[in-house]
Amino acid sequence: MDAIFEFLALFQWKVIVMTMLRMGLVIGLALIGIAVAKRFINRLERHLVERSQARGEAVEEFEKRTYTIARLLRQGVVILIWVMVALVILRDVGVEIGPLLASAGIVGLAVGFGAQNLVRDVISGFFLIIEDQIRVGDIAIINGTGGLVESINFRTTVLRDLSGVVHIFPNGTITTLSNMTHEWSAHIFDIGVAYKEDVDRVIELLKAIGTTLREDDYFGPLIIEDIEVFGLDQFADSALVIKGRIKTRPIKQWEVGREFKRRVKQTFDKEGIEIPFPHRSIYFGEASKPFVTRMEAETAALSKE
Repeated sequence: MDAIFEFLALFQWKVIVMTMLRMGLVIGLALIGIAVAKRFINRLERHLVERSQARGEAVEEFEKRTYTIARLLRQGVVILIWVMVALVILRDVGVEIGPLLASAGIVGLAVGFGAQNLVRDVISGFFLIIEDQIRVGDIAIINGTGGLVESINFRTTVLRDLSGVVHIFPNGTITTLSNMTHEWSAHIFDIGVAYKEDVDRVIELLKAIGTTLREDDYFGPLIIEDIEVFGLDQFADSALVIKGRIKTRPIKQWEVGREFKRRVKQTFDKEGIEIPFPHRSIYFGEASKPFVTRMEAETAALSKE
């Protein structure tokens, strides 16, 4: 009798050890599969970018889109593999998968009614990517908040603003979205000059500045078209405002705009073009003499003494 119990105990240990070995093998294969899948996706991403470069397409735009989709593919593959691993392990430990999947379907249906926001976020994120609305690396304004798109997940989109604050938006709650760097960007400028200045001369100077900027070794490749000077835009309180635009590569509008304004200041100083500032006249009422007249009278009285 004791020999039978010893045999059963030994048999149980063998079953446990074999089950553990199978579980370890499944997990090991899963890790290898994840590594292979990630490597394949990375190589596919590089291959697509290289093909885009060979065709002379907008590499930065294609690269951002490819990176965004590849990142989501990696997430999807990892989730799928670990779900399969969990099902295999449950089967090895003696759990019937069929009834479990059926009950999971019923539970999922019940949970689905309570998780409508989650489903909405995932579906919205799917169309966000398929329609190429934004990509990782874009500058976007989401629900009135602007920043750099750091990541796009199945459920959320993450922005980081200029102050470094991270903003997380569930995809289903995004009601307004403005992409500031889709295919190309632009620096819009409003240059104010004094009323006494010749507007045509100022416009020619601005065009000349734009031409020299585009011929620059560093800034030239960042600009995709010649400067556009729309002309005299408005009569402001103390200035004539001339509006224009410089089209640039995505995200480069601020760098190009700062350099353009620096060169405008230098050129205007050199050519004697006045950049006006607000003037105010202080009036003390009819009972009081103007300040300058009063000072002149007081100065004349002192000189007689």
